[in-house]
Amino acid sequence: MTSRTDISYAQLVCSGGGTRCCWQGGWLDVVRDEIALSPDRISAVSGGALTAAGFVTRSGRTVLDTMCAAFSALDSNVDPHELIEDEGLSLHQRTYREIVNDVFDASRQREVADGPSFQVLLGHPPTDTLAKFTGTAATMAYEAELHLIGSPHFNWAERLGVRASLIDARAAAADGKLADLICAAAVIPPLFDLPEWDGRKIIDGGMSDQAPLPDPDEGRSLILLTRDYKSVPEIATRDYIMPDKAVPADKIDFTDPDKLRQSWATGEKAGRRFLESTAKNSG
Repeated sequence: MTSRTDISYAQLVCSGGGTRCCWQGGWLDVVRDEIALSPDRISAVSGGALTAAGFVTRSGRTVLDTMCAAFSALDSNVDPHELIEDEGLSLHQRTYREIVNDVFDASRQREVADGPSFQVLLGHPPTDTLAKFTGTAATMAYEAELHLIGSPHFNWAERLGVRASLIDARAAAADGKLADLICAAAVIPPLFDLPEWDGRKIIDGGMSDQAPLPDPDEGRSLILLTRDYKSVPEIATRDYIMPDKAVPADKIDFTDPDKLRQSWATGEKAGRRFLESTAKNSG
Protein backbone atom coordinates (compact mmCIF):
# COMPACT_ATOMS: atom_id res chain seq x y z
CA MET A 1 0.00 0.00 0.00
CA THR A 2 1.51 3.30 -1.06
CA SER A 3 1.75 6.31 1.21
CA ARG A 4 -1.16 8.74 0.98
CA THR A 5 -0.38 12.40 1.61
CA ASP A 6 -3.72 13.89 0.51
CA ILE A 7 -5.10 13.45 4.02
CA SER A 8 -3.66 16.09 6.30
CA TYR A 9 -4.26 16.56 10.00
CA ALA A 10 -2.90 19.47 12.00
CA GLN A 11 -4.04 17.93 15.29
CA LEU A 12 -4.24 14.48 16.87
CA VAL A 13 -6.49 13.82 19.88
CA CYS A 14 -6.30 10.58 21.87
CA SER A 15 -9.28 9.93 24.12
CA GLY A 16 -9.24 7.89 27.30
CA GLY A 17 -10.43 4.36 27.87
CA GLY A 18 -7.94 2.56 30.07
CA THR A 19 -6.57 -0.60 28.46
CA ARG A 20 -8.97 -0.07 25.54
CA CYS A 21 -6.48 2.54 24.34
CA CYS A 22 -4.49 -0.36 22.86
CA TRP A 23 -7.03 -0.09 20.03
CA GLN A 24 -5.69 3.40 19.29
CA GLY A 25 -2.13 2.07 19.22
CA GLY A 26 -2.97 -0.58 16.63
CA TRP A 27 -4.90 1.92 14.50
CA LEU A 28 -2.04 4.43 14.53
CA ASP A 29 0.56 1.77 13.81
CA VAL A 30 -1.21 0.90 10.56
CA VAL A 31 -2.27 4.37 9.47
CA ARG A 32 0.42 6.86 10.48
CA ASP A 33 2.95 6.30 7.70
CA GLU A 34 0.33 5.62 5.04
CA ILE A 35 -1.12 9.11 5.43
CA ALA A 36 2.12 10.76 6.60
CA LEU A 37 0.48 11.64 9.92
CA SER A 38 2.64 14.34 11.50
CA PRO A 39 0.41 16.67 13.53
CA ASP A 40 1.56 20.05 14.78
CA ARG A 41 -0.39 19.58 18.02
CA ILE A 42 -1.36 16.55 20.06
CA SER A 43 -3.72 16.41 23.02
CA ALA A 44 -4.71 13.44 25.14
CA VAL A 45 -6.60 12.44 28.24
CA SER A 46 -6.47 9.52 30.67
CA GLY A 47 -5.06 6.35 29.06
CA GLY A 48 -4.80 8.22 25.77
CA ALA A 49 -1.79 10.07 27.22
CA LEU A 50 0.15 6.80 27.05
CA THR A 51 -1.00 6.22 23.45
CA ALA A 52 0.05 9.74 22.47
CA ALA A 53 3.47 9.42 24.09
CA GLY A 54 3.93 6.12 22.26
CA PHE A 55 2.98 7.84 19.00
CA VAL A 56 5.47 10.66 19.46
CA THR A 57 8.32 8.22 20.21
CA ARG A 58 7.20 5.49 17.80
CA SER A 59 7.14 3.07 20.70
CA GLY A 60 3.51 1.95 20.60
CA ARG A 61 4.41 -1.70 20.12
CA THR A 62 6.92 -1.46 22.96
CA VAL A 63 4.16 -0.10 25.18
CA LEU A 64 1.94 -3.03 24.19
CA ASP A 65 4.65 -5.63 24.81
CA THR A 66 5.59 -4.10 28.16
CA MET A 67 1.97 -4.03 29.30
CA CYS A 68 1.43 -7.64 28.22
CA ALA A 69 4.52 -8.78 30.10
CA ALA A 70 3.42 -6.95 33.25
CA PHE A 71 -0.15 -8.25 33.03
CA SER A 72 1.09 -11.82 32.58
CA ALA A 73 2.48 -11.66 36.11
CA LEU A 74 -0.89 -10.70 37.63
CA ASP A 75 -3.71 -13.07 38.43
CA SER A 76 -5.89 -10.60 40.31
CA ASN A 77 -6.84 -6.92 40.15
CA VAL A 78 -7.09 -6.76 43.93
CA ASP A 79 -4.23 -6.89 46.41
CA PRO A 80 -5.48 -7.00 50.03
CA HIS A 81 -2.15 -5.62 51.30
CA GLU A 82 -1.69 -2.86 48.75
CA LEU A 83 -2.81 0.10 50.88
CA ILE A 84 -0.60 -0.90 53.80
CA GLU A 85 2.51 -1.81 51.88
CA ASP A 86 2.68 0.94 49.29
CA GLU A 87 1.50 4.20 50.80
CA GLY A 88 -2.04 3.96 49.44
CA LEU A 89 -1.18 3.26 45.82
CA SER A 90 -3.46 0.67 44.27
CA LEU A 91 -2.18 -2.36 42.41
CA HIS A 92 -3.22 -0.70 39.17
CA GLN A 93 -1.28 2.46 39.94
CA ARG A 94 1.88 0.61 40.90
CA THR A 95 1.78 -1.60 37.82
CA TYR A 96 0.96 1.27 35.48
CA ARG A 97 3.82 3.37 36.83
CA GLU A 98 6.25 0.49 36.40
CA ILE A 99 5.17 0.10 32.77
CA VAL A 100 5.44 3.81 31.99
CA ASN A 101 8.81 4.16 33.72
CA ASP A 102 10.12 1.13 31.86
CA VAL A 103 9.14 2.43 28.41
CA PHE A 104 9.81 6.14 28.78
CA ASP A 105 13.42 6.26 29.79
CA ALA A 106 15.58 9.37 29.50
CA SER A 107 16.08 8.90 25.76
CA ARG A 108 12.38 8.71 24.97
CA GLN A 109 11.62 11.59 27.29
CA ARG A 110 14.04 13.70 25.25
CA GLU A 111 12.13 12.69 22.11
CA VAL A 112 8.90 13.92 23.66
CA ALA A 113 10.55 17.14 24.87
CA ASP A 114 11.83 17.81 21.34
CA GLY A 115 8.63 16.71 19.60
CA PRO A 116 5.43 18.46 18.53
CA SER A 117 3.18 20.34 20.93
CA PHE A 118 1.74 17.73 23.29
CA GLN A 119 -0.81 18.51 25.98
CA VAL A 120 -2.43 16.21 28.55
CA LEU A 121 -5.73 17.05 30.22
CA LEU A 122 -5.77 16.66 34.01
CA GLY A 123 -8.95 16.98 36.05
CA HIS A 124 -9.28 18.67 39.44
CA PRO A 125 -11.90 17.66 42.04
CA PRO A 126 -14.30 20.34 43.28
CA THR A 127 -12.33 20.66 46.54
CA ASP A 128 -8.96 19.41 47.78
CA THR A 129 -10.28 19.06 51.33
CA LEU A 130 -12.52 16.09 50.48
CA ALA A 131 -10.88 15.29 47.17
CA LYS A 132 -11.56 11.56 47.06
CA PHE A 133 -15.20 12.00 48.13
CA THR A 134 -15.96 14.79 45.66
CA GLY A 135 -13.93 13.02 43.00
CA THR A 136 -16.06 9.92 43.50
CA ALA A 137 -19.21 12.02 43.04
CA ALA A 138 -17.71 13.33 39.81
CA THR A 139 -17.03 9.76 38.67
CA MET A 140 -20.68 8.88 39.22
CA ALA A 141 -21.83 11.95 37.28
CA TYR A 142 -19.45 11.09 34.45
CA GLU A 143 -20.67 7.49 34.23
CA ALA A 144 -24.31 8.60 34.26
CA GLU A 145 -23.84 11.16 31.50
CA LEU A 146 -21.72 8.74 29.46
CA HIS A 147 -24.53 6.20 29.32
CA LEU A 148 -27.44 8.62 29.08
CA ILE A 149 -26.01 11.17 26.64
CA GLY A 150 -23.40 9.06 24.88
CA SER A 151 -21.08 11.85 23.75
CA PRO A 152 -17.30 12.23 24.17
CA HIS A 153 -17.94 15.82 25.25
CA PHE A 154 -20.03 16.49 28.37
CA ASN A 155 -20.53 18.81 31.35
CA TRP A 156 -22.31 17.07 34.23
CA ALA A 157 -19.12 16.64 36.27
CA GLU A 158 -18.22 20.24 35.50
CA ARG A 159 -21.53 21.32 37.01
CA LEU A 160 -20.40 19.59 40.22
CA GLY A 161 -17.28 21.74 40.25
CA VAL A 162 -14.77 19.59 38.36
CA ARG A 163 -12.19 21.68 36.54
CA ALA A 164 -9.46 20.68 34.10
CA SER A 165 -6.07 21.91 32.90
CA LEU A 166 -4.10 21.17 29.75
CA ILE A 167 -0.55 20.37 30.86
CA ASP A 168 2.50 20.74 28.61
CA ALA A 169 3.88 17.21 28.24
CA ARG A 170 7.03 18.47 26.52
CA ALA A 171 7.90 20.57 29.55
CA ALA A 172 7.16 17.62 31.84
CA ALA A 173 9.44 15.41 29.75
CA ALA A 174 12.20 18.03 29.80
CA ASP A 175 11.99 17.99 33.60
CA GLY A 176 12.06 14.19 33.74
CA LYS A 177 8.41 14.08 34.87
CA LEU A 178 6.71 12.54 31.85
CA ALA A 179 5.87 9.33 33.73
CA ASP A 180 4.38 11.38 36.57
CA LEU A 181 2.14 13.20 34.10
CA ILE A 182 1.02 10.08 32.22
CA CYS A 183 0.20 8.33 35.49
CA ALA A 184 -1.57 11.37 36.96
CA ALA A 185 -3.77 11.50 33.85
CA ALA A 186 -5.23 8.06 34.60
CA VAL A 187 -6.58 8.34 38.14
CA ILE A 188 -10.18 7.28 38.82
CA PRO A 189 -11.54 7.85 42.35
CA PRO A 190 -12.29 6.02 44.55
CA LEU A 191 -10.23 3.19 43.02
CA PHE A 192 -6.96 5.13 42.97
CA ASP A 193 -5.08 7.36 45.32
CA LEU A 194 -5.22 10.98 44.13
CA PRO A 195 -1.83 12.53 43.27
CA GLU A 196 -1.01 16.22 42.98
CA TRP A 197 0.23 18.31 40.11
CA ASP A 198 1.56 21.78 40.83
CA GLY A 199 0.06 21.58 44.31
CA ARG A 200 -3.45 20.64 43.16
CA LYS A 201 -5.19 17.29 43.60
CA ILE A 202 -5.74 15.38 40.37
CA ILE A 203 -8.52 13.17 39.02
CA ASP A 204 -8.94 11.66 35.57
CA GLY A 205 -9.38 14.46 33.05
CA GLY A 206 -11.78 12.24 31.12
CA MET A 207 -14.48 13.25 33.57
CA SER A 208 -14.26 16.71 32.06
CA ASP A 209 -13.83 15.78 28.39
CA GLN A 210 -13.06 12.49 26.67
CA ALA A 211 -11.73 14.22 23.57
CA PRO A 212 -10.04 17.48 24.59
CA LEU A 213 -8.89 19.62 21.69
CA PRO A 214 -5.44 21.22 21.92
CA ASP A 215 -4.89 24.86 22.80
CA PRO A 216 -4.74 26.55 20.36
CA ASP A 217 -7.33 24.58 18.41
CA GLU A 218 -6.47 25.21 14.77
CA GLY A 219 -6.85 23.14 11.63
CA ARG A 220 -8.25 19.70 10.95
CA SER A 221 -8.31 17.24 13.86
CA LEU A 222 -8.06 13.46 13.92
CA ILE A 223 -9.84 12.32 17.10
CA LEU A 224 -9.33 8.70 18.18
CA LEU A 225 -11.99 7.39 20.54
CA THR A 226 -12.08 3.96 22.21
CA ARG A 227 -15.79 3.24 22.23
CA ASP A 228 -18.78 3.68 19.92
CA TYR A 229 -20.51 6.86 21.09
CA LYS A 230 -24.11 7.37 19.99
CA SER A 231 -23.84 11.16 19.90
CA VAL A 232 -20.77 12.54 18.14
CA PRO A 233 -20.64 16.17 16.91
CA GLU A 234 -20.62 16.73 13.17
CA ILE A 235 -17.97 19.39 12.68
CA ALA A 236 -16.23 19.87 9.33
CA THR A 237 -12.77 20.26 10.85
CA ARG A 238 -13.00 17.12 13.03
CA ASP A 239 -12.80 13.47 12.05
CA TYR A 240 -13.96 11.25 14.91
CA ILE A 241 -12.66 7.69 14.56
CA MET A 242 -14.11 5.02 16.86
CA PRO A 243 -14.50 1.25 17.08
CA ASP A 244 -17.60 -0.15 15.42
CA LYS A 245 -18.05 -2.61 18.30
CA ALA A 246 -16.81 -3.05 21.85
CA VAL A 247 -13.02 -3.29 22.16
CA PRO A 248 -11.99 -6.64 23.72
CA ALA A 249 -10.00 -5.13 26.61
CA ASP A 250 -11.81 -4.34 29.85
CA LYS A 251 -11.02 -0.75 30.85
CA ILE A 252 -9.27 -1.50 34.16
CA ASP A 253 -8.58 -5.24 33.97
CA PHE A 254 -4.83 -5.73 34.35
CA THR A 255 -4.86 -9.54 34.27
CA ASP A 256 -5.49 -10.47 30.61
CA PRO A 257 -2.67 -9.69 28.16
CA ASP A 258 -4.45 -11.59 25.38
CA LYS A 259 -7.24 -9.01 25.41
CA LEU A 260 -4.66 -6.26 24.99
CA ARG A 261 -3.26 -7.98 21.91
CA GLN A 262 -6.77 -8.55 20.57
CA SER A 263 -7.58 -4.87 21.10
CA TRP A 264 -4.43 -3.86 19.24
CA ALA A 265 -5.28 -6.24 16.38
CA THR A 266 -8.83 -4.87 16.23
CA GLY A 267 -7.36 -1.37 15.95
CA GLU A 268 -5.11 -2.54 13.11
CA LYS A 269 -8.11 -3.91 11.21
CA ALA A 270 -9.99 -0.64 11.74
CA GLY A 271 -6.97 1.26 10.47
CA ARG A 272 -6.85 -0.81 7.29
CA ARG A 273 -10.55 -0.20 6.72
CA PHE A 274 -9.94 3.52 7.15
CA LEU A 275 -7.20 3.47 4.51
CA GLU A 276 -9.37 1.47 2.11
CA SER A 277 -12.25 3.91 2.63
CA THR A 278 -10.12 6.99 2.03
CA ALA A 279 -8.60 5.40 -1.07
CA LYS A 280 -12.06 4.78 -2.51
CA ASN A 281 -13.26 8.28 -1.66
CA SER A 282 -10.23 9.91 -3.28
CA GLY A 283 -10.51 7.70 -6.33
